[in-house]
Amino acid sequence: MHSPTSPLPAHHRAQLAASGLTVLRGAGRVLNDVDLVVTPASRVGIVGENGRGKTTLLHALAGRIPPDAGSVHRIGTLGIAEQEMDAPPGHTVGDAVAVAIAAPLAALDALDAAASALGEGTSAADQARAETGYAAALERAESLDAWGAERRVTVALEALDATTDMATPLDTLSVGQRYRVRLACLLGASDDFLLLDEPTNHLDRSGLDFLTARLRDRVGGVVLVSHDRALLVDVADTILDLDPTPDGRPRVYGGGFTSYQLGRVAERERWEQEYDAQQAERARLQDSLSSAQNRLVSGWRPEKGSNKHGRATRAGGLVQSVHRRQEALDAHAVTVPPPPQQFRFPEVSTRTGAELLNVNGVGVAGRLAGPASFAVGHRGRLVVTGPNGAGKSTLLAVAAGELAPDAGTVSSSQGTRIGFLRQESSLPLEVRAADIYADRLERAIARGELRESHAIGLSQLGLLRPEESGKRVGELSMGQRRRLDLALVFASLPHVLLLDEPTNHLSIALVEELTEALGATQAAVVVSSHDRQLLRDTADWPRLELSPARA
Repeated sequence: MHSPTSPLPAHHRAQLAASGLTVLRGAGRVLNDVDLVVTPASRVGIVGENGRGKTTLLHALAGRIPPDAGSVHRIGTLGIAEQEMDAPPGHTVGDAVAVAIAAPLAALDALDAAASALGEGTSAADQARAETGYAAALERAESLDAWGAERRVTVALEALDATTDMATPLDTLSVGQRYRVRLACLLGASDDFLLLDEPTNHLDRSGLDFLTARLRDRVGGVVLVSHDRALLVDVADTILDLDPTPDGRPRVYGGGFTSYQLGRVAERERWEQEYDAQQAERARLQDSLSSAQNRLVSGWRPEKGSNKHGRATRAGGLVQSVHRRQEALDAHAVTVPPPPQQFRFPEVSTRTGAELLNVNGVGVAGRLAGPASFAVGHRGRLVVTGPNGAGKSTLLAVAAGELAPDAGTVSSSQGTRIGFLRQESSLPLEVRAADIYADRLERAIARGELRESHAIGLSQLGLLRPEESGKRVGELSMGQRRRLDLALVFASLPHVLLLDEPTNHLSIALVEELTEALGATQAAVVVSSHDRQLLRDTADWPRLELSPARA
């Protein structure tokens, strides 16, 4: 966002460059020695496991976080869309739009004032100053493409299915609705660089198509953090991978997402081969040291007839040999590739042939037009689709028993455990992740829903590392919080999974593992998603298409 006195866009001269960028958090490195150059033509995708510093990198590029080492060089203007948008009390959609296009609007006001001054001069000098002022005001307005600013924002609001009522208070909108307003404002502005953090999380099919087209065609560079494989394939020409590497520095892959996938596999294979070679060399050095130590022991017992001076000389040489080999072994570094965090889907057994959940003709006034119906049993599968506002989240909340329908019924067979993953997380920020999970298990056992012998520990799911489980929720990244949400759903070993946008905020690797597991589980699975790749991967699942409720 920019004030009326913001710098002008630099257009073709714009540049955003990070050199040796390092950010520390406590004793750990969130980012290590990042080098990145973004031009007005760049389309850069940032990927990596949850908690690898993707959002931190965006903030550092935008100047919101000072680096602990290295530098960021910026020429031109920049806009950033974070995963969450603040909603100060009293602020409206119109206020957000006004801030977003403040510079173009101010430029038009200045141009009008300069035009009025052209005919007011009483001398040649006054007229010359007025003409100079008008020329400068016109140049600024043209540079900002000021005349189309309001129209661009309005078009983006409509295309992203965001509210166009400028009087709507921001704090009455959902997280997703606020994000769409923020994204529309940025797409309507004319910044040299656009930094986006998980921009697809709250968009439906038409919104995704609009975003993809705008990112491809916009004049200016784009840096986006995204788990959306389809968006990365369609938009990114360069991928920055923040996952661990042998030298601890991130990797940049040209050639788009496909090149990154191939390069990442090759990098991992080289690292593992190097590790095997290091292990072999270490074993050789260990054998050499053991041999030298054995010779030292036997060297103190020379054959009869050897003089004392010879024995002493020989012993000294053997001691030096042992020391040299010990030093060589100590100096030999074995760099172990950290094992990828691997998700382990819990085993759930259900009754063959039993109808586990039946949703019949349900509707909720103003939220779900209805009548919506579906039933799932053992290994049942269903994808719920439809545009924003059609009631997908409402339907899943009704099916989970968290919302009473105005019409229709919901029933489940006796003893059926239902796990519901909401689209938005509502975890207490001050509580440790491990404590939240333990509390969920204890309550499920106390209610008789789960036997204590069947309980699965948080570490067994492979969703959070031990050091992450010990953190408070507020210290976790958005992706790590989403992993915890998943873990809480799986804690009760549900027979029916109701998953609302399950891929939001998750890393690409976990999304692929989760997709595979959902196809294989014995549990019934109902998914609501706009994730285009997930929809392609579940193309053979039955579909339930919802239509927006009429006002």
